[in-house]
Amino acid sequence: MDTGTLISFLAVDLLLVCVPGADWAYVIAAGLRGRSVGAAVAGLVSGYALHTALAAAGLAVLVAGSPALLTALTAAGAAYLVRLGWGVLRRPAVPEAGETVEEGRGRVFLRGATISGLNPKGLLLYLSVLPQFLVTRDARLPVPAQTAALGLLHMACCAAVYLAVGVLARSLLGARPAAARAVTRTSGAAMLGIGAFLLVQQAF
Repeated sequence: MDTGTLISFLAVDLLLVCVPGADWAYVIAAGLRGRSVGAAVAGLVSGYALHTALAAAGLAVLVAGSPALLTALTAAGAAYLVRLGWGVLRRPAVPEAGETVEEGRGRVFLRGATISGLNPKGLLLYLSVLPQFLVTRDARLPVPAQTAALGLLHMACCAAVYLAVGVLARSLLGARPAAARAVTRTSGAAMLGIGAFLLVQQAF
């Protein structure tokens, strides 16, 4: 795997990571809960670590070759997005002026891991995008090692982007409850809409 391939994957991966979705919505909400940003980002990255491990073990190829299994995983992720989006709409994570709302770090971490682990965008990346950058002929590295390297690159991109988003959300929206409420509700509506769209798509 040469440098050009890594740079090409990095460019595509950054575009995908920078598109707002469930991960963004969660880390923005976490940014409004004080010090939970690090735990939220660590959880999100750990979910992609699981994706990377499974892909390197060859399970991504198995899932991609099994339409029924892929449909079930996508539906599960979509249903979780709907549940999470509805929860954000009902109870937006907005601290009152001068108050910081905190959750247990373990709970924040586990929720982040679940979100990224079931994120349909993550499934798309590992099942459709990442395999296009693997070198199968005359490769210096075996395919599992290449998969692990690209997965680690994706995790690094997620960590950098999501930390920036969470910190900016905390600094820019923490003292503006009305703006924070609007942003979190928009994020919740986006998750709800994406999840509902994917569920309808899987039904047909």
